Formats: sequence, structure tokens, C-alpha cells
Amino acid sequence: MEPTLSYRSARGRWVLVATIVASGMAQLDATVVNVALPRIGKDLHVGLTGLQWTVNAYTLTLAGLLLLGGSLGDRLGRRRIFLIGIVWFTLASVGCAAAPDGAALISMRAVQGVGSALLTPGSLAILQAVFRPADRAPAVGAWSGLSGVASALGPVVGGLLVGAASWGWRIVFVINVPLAALALVAAREIPETRDENATDPLDVIGAALAALGLASFVYGLTEGSSHGWQAGPSAATAAGVAVLIGFVVFEIRRGRTRTPLMPPRLFRSRQFSAANAVTVLVYGAIGAMFFLLPVELQQGSGLPPVEAGAAILPVTLMLLLLSTYTGRLAARYGPRWLMTVGPVVAGCGLAMLVRVGPGTGYLTAVLPAVLVFGLGMAITVAPLTATVMAAAPPGDVGVASAINNDVARTAGLLAVAVFPALSGISAAAYHSPTELSHGFHHAALIAAGLCVLGGLIAASTISNRAVTDVDEPQTSPQAVGGG
Repeated sequence: MEPTLSYRSARGRWVLVATIVASGMAQLDATVVNVALPRIGKDLHVGLTGLQWTVNAYTLTLAGLLLLGGSLGDRLGRRRIFLIGIVWFTLASVGCAAAPDGAALISMRAVQGVGSALLTPGSLAILQAVFRPADRAPAVGAWSGLSGVASALGPVVGGLLVGAASWGWRIVFVINVPLAALALVAAREIPETRDENATDPLDVIGAALAALGLASFVYGLTEGSSHGWQAGPSAATAAGVAVLIGFVVFEIRRGRTRTPLMPPRLFRSRQFSAANAVTVLVYGAIGAMFFLLPVELQQGSGLPPVEAGAAILPVTLMLLLLSTYTGRLAARYGPRWLMTVGPVVAGCGLAMLVRVGPGTGYLTAVLPAVLVFGLGMAITVAPLTATVMAAAPPGDVGVASAINNDVARTAGLLAVAVFPALSGISAAAYHSPTELSHGFHHAALIAAGLCVLGGLIAASTISNRAVTDVDEPQTSPQAVGGG
């Protein structure tokens, strides 16, 4: 069907409500859970490795199935898959809230990630498919901005709920129920659309190889880093690498005759490959810090959950305020120097986190570092997104954006798996404020180094030709690389 929906019509507003609430629910959940990790560990007697899996089980299934979720919507109906994703995500959220122990919570988080992989790509695809061309930019802008508000409020809401609610951390999953109910009611106004040109069979084999390879690789890294490189973790890591190589080979062969999940032709563009290399480094650093900072602030510095949650708020606010402006600068002057300066500034902010530790205050130690980091991310994110989109042919813009999204999430996934061991945060150190802070300082410096390296790669590889401005700049790290 031809897109005919008006942004200002009643039906158009309901479509916006459905997509904004659903995508905001997924983003809110990710930021809320990070703040709740110390309380989850205490209540369920879960150690550091269990907390890593609480984050990574969700991100693993989301990253592994995100591209497949988009393909399912294109073929079977975007509205249908979007609704299934909302219901799936909500039922899994209830399961998380009712989890009696760490194993059950981790399992339900993995199930929750599947639901997010179904609803996340559908929310933006629906807007592109149902709104008429003249109304797409304001619709996508509203979706981007208001979804970003959900990310901004998530840490603070999480801190308030975890610190004050009698249900403790369980309430952070229960809040998805009323949000999902609103999204489902609003979704009645979404017209069904699908890609009539998508006639190739689904790339199920590619999706299975990607998910299994990533799962095995992350399992081996997490367990090996935490418990030593014995036969099991080593074999799992090696098997994961082998399966991921098989995935690349399969996608190359499939691309000769059919449409693969990850078209290899996109990576023939130096610009596209370089932008994704920068994404790996910068969002790996983000993933590590968004996992470790709330833990350090509560376990190491002794701050209450609400203050730990508020620590991330300035980052999202700066992204909301400045991303459109930096996107326009990239469109006018080119992205190279923005993508060079931005990661370096973000790295400086991360390095400033070495001042955080037992007895330090939020205003004196945390806020200055977070403000500098947020400024760096605001300089980086929109030009990075614009570069990825501009490097792809017009017919591949959607899949290029999805691949970059998936690359960012995978980078965060791997960072959460290896950073604690890499920085010396052991299971015993997790329970010692002094040792935890010492390891956190190492982690902050390693993350800062990754950001600076990302900036240097951008300086040497990114073309400085002006790029097309992006209507929907990513407004928060969680929108691209969060858990």
C-alpha cells in the first residue's frame, strides 16, 4: 500500500503513541535494570558473573535476532510482528519480576531480548511505511526525541523505584505492563504493511549461525574471564569463532543469489566499514561503563540508587540537546573531524572517572566526568549515524542502519563479558569497595583508550565529504548500544 497517513491526523497520532511507547519501553527497561543490578545481586544472592549475564542474556538474544526481526516484519507484516514483540516482551517482563532466583531471571531476560528483537526494528519501519513522505521527518523526529526521553528518565525512575518501592528491583519489570497495554490499544490504528518485493525465503540459517556463534563466543569469554580458561570456556570461545566465521562465509555465498541478513556488499565501502569499526570501539566503551558505573556508585562509593541512576542522566540530556546540531555540522562540513574530536572528548570524560571511589560525592567527582563524556558522545553520535546511512546505497539504508545498530549492541555485549576481568574486578573484589573502585579505575582508563583509538581511526579512514543530514539521530547510547 502507498503511505498516506498524515502526521497531524488522529490516526497518525495513535500510530506515534504506539511506536514511541513500545520502543521507549524497551529503552527504559535497559537503563532501569542497570541501576537495579546491585539490589538484584543482594536479593537473589547473585555474584558479579550472574550480574553480567543478567545484562548480557537480554543483549545476546536482541543482538543475535535483531536483523531477523526486521526481516520477519518485512515479509509477514510489520504490524503483526510488532504486536507479537510487545506481547512477548511484556510476558517475559512479568517472568523477570517473578523470578525466584538468578538462573530464572537470566533465562527470562533472554526471552525478553527475543521480544525486543521483534518490536525494536518494527517501530521505526512502521513510521517509514505508513506516513506519507512529507510527514516522515516530523514523525521520526517525534519518535526519536520522545524515545530518548524514556532513556533519559530510565536511570532516575529506576533509582527511585529500586530505592523506595516495597517490591525493590522487581517493580522495574512490572512497569512494562501498563506501558504495553497503552501501546497495544494505540496499535489498533496501525495499518498493516509489508515489503512486496521481499520474495526471497527468510535467511533462517544465517540468523541461527549468528545467534549460536555469538552465544558460544560470549559464554566462553564470560566464563573464561571469570573462572579461568579451562577446557569448557576455551572450547566454547573457539567454537563461537568458528561458527561466526561460518556465518560470514554463508552470507557471502547467499548474497550471490538471494538477499542475506547482512549483505556483504555494504562492507566493500571503506566508509561503511570504518564507521562500524569506530562503532565497535566507542560503543564497547559505553557498554562497559553503563554496566560498571551504577555498580561502582552503589557498591564502591556508597551512593543511594536514585543518585546512581541520576549519574547517567546528563549524557542523555546532552544527546537530546546537541545531536541535531552536530548532525547538521556533519552535513555541512563533513563527519571526519567530529568523529575524531567526539570520541577523544568522550575518552577524556571516562578518564576523569578515576576520581570516583569510596567517599566521593556526585557533584564533585561524578558530574564533571559525565558532562565531558556526554559532550563527546553528542559530538560523535549523529555524525556517526549520518556516515553509516550515507555510505549505503539508497535501497540499503534501512539494513545499513540495522547492521550498525547490531554492531553497537554486540560491542557492548562483548565489553560486559570481558571488562570486569580485564580491569581486575573479580567476584571477591565486587564485595570490597576499595578493590572494586581500584578495578573500576582501570576499566575507566581502558574504556577511555578505546574511545581515543576510535577517534584516531576516524581521523585516518573517514572521508570528510559532507553527508546527508539525519532525520532521526540516535539520542541515547541505549538506543544503539545499550543493554
